[in-house]
Amino acid sequence: MAKKGDMLYAWTNDAEIKKKAELGGAVTALWKFALESKAVDAVLVITKGTDLYDAQPVLISDPKELAKTAGSLHCGTLLLPKLIHKYLDGAENMKIGVTVKGCDAMAFYELAKRKQINLDNIVMIGVNCGGSVSPVPARKMITDKFEVDPDKVHKEEIDKGQFIIEYEGGHKGISIDTLEEAGYGRRSNCRRCKMKVPRQADLACGNWGVIGEKAGKVTFVEVCSEKGANLVSGAVKAGILATEPANPKGLDIRGKVEGAMFKLGDKWRKHDFESLGEGKDRLKKIMSETSRCIKCYSCILACPICYCVDCTTKNPAYVTPGQLPPNFMFHLIRYAHIADSCVNCGQCEELCPAEIPNALFMHAQQQELEKMFGHVPGVNMELPLMAYVEEKEERARLHNTGSDMIYENVFNPVKGH
Repeated sequence: MAKKGDMLYAWTNDAEIKKKAELGGAVTALWKFALESKAVDAVLVITKGTDLYDAQPVLISDPKELAKTAGSLHCGTLLLPKLIHKYLDGAENMKIGVTVKGCDAMAFYELAKRKQINLDNIVMIGVNCGGSVSPVPARKMITDKFEVDPDKVHKEEIDKGQFIIEYEGGHKGISIDTLEEAGYGRRSNCRRCKMKVPRQADLACGNWGVIGEKAGKVTFVEVCSEKGANLVSGAVKAGILATEPANPKGLDIRGKVEGAMFKLGDKWRKHDFESLGEGKDRLKKIMSETSRCIKCYSCILACPICYCVDCTTKNPAYVTPGQLPPNFMFHLIRYAHIADSCVNCGQCEELCPAEIPNALFMHAQQQELEKMFGHVPGVNMELPLMAYVEEKEERARLHNTGSDMIYENVFNPVKGH
């Protein structure tokens, strides 16, 4: 019987899943068991859409359909929790399984804190994530740096520090560092991310730590909750999954890989945050960049922290209707509401038609507040700072002090903390 804290190698015994899955197909097998045993009513996962660069969310209730979702899509930049909140009533009356990246898991917790998702009805299988690549830049990267027609690529992966493609006629890998120095590679928010192993999920899975003859053939599984332990035990008992204790040397290697990813995240944080400048220089840069805003609301619609039905950014007392670009109060309201809870998912930047680096601004501010108050969003159910501020009080402070309050508390980097 599996128990919380176990470190396992796992693989499927299901022949169909074996044909299509990566790393032994453990994740797909676990979801198949979860559906067949009624542990969940449905599973929300992503599958290939029009091509390799198009990831589509799909809700599956028939276990036979799971095999088509096997494998990774590093050019899929979706965030799934907001979809459950918006279209599935926050899992209030439905048990849903979800495969999550680190930012997905963090967003689940932030929405649950705000009572927008019923976490009791969510089962999360986390996957180690070194980052994702935006679809359009990915195609350009493959054309320019790999000198391959992106339409001929049938598989991509990120492994051992390389972005690797398989295509008609061969395969090729280029160092992520080399690609990113040339302006390609992972999304900027992914470069800064330090949530590489989502242990707040029920299971944390991946290929880090699988060594020797097992490499590429099994999945490393860290059991992070009783819910996860029950899922693994049930799948093993049903015969769809096989497990064995992880190789101790593999544990060390997994830790080293995660540590290297942390250092890389620190490097990019230093690079990106320093490029913003400090104090008034930072404020001026943000005001200049956001002056391109067309007020399409994509950033708000996609953000896992934004959930208000009556959005303050639409209140004519603060934002003039029809004004383009909107006055800076539009952005100040967002920063004031979200700066303490940003999970660096990158959706606000990914979907911005004006290419405003929203995720960078949000993440930089969240980091300053984390230095001040020690609150880390998305790792547990601890309430964010703004939860202790009455909405009327917050609006009054925004209205009365405007940019001065935001500048002093958010934009001005903290020193000596």
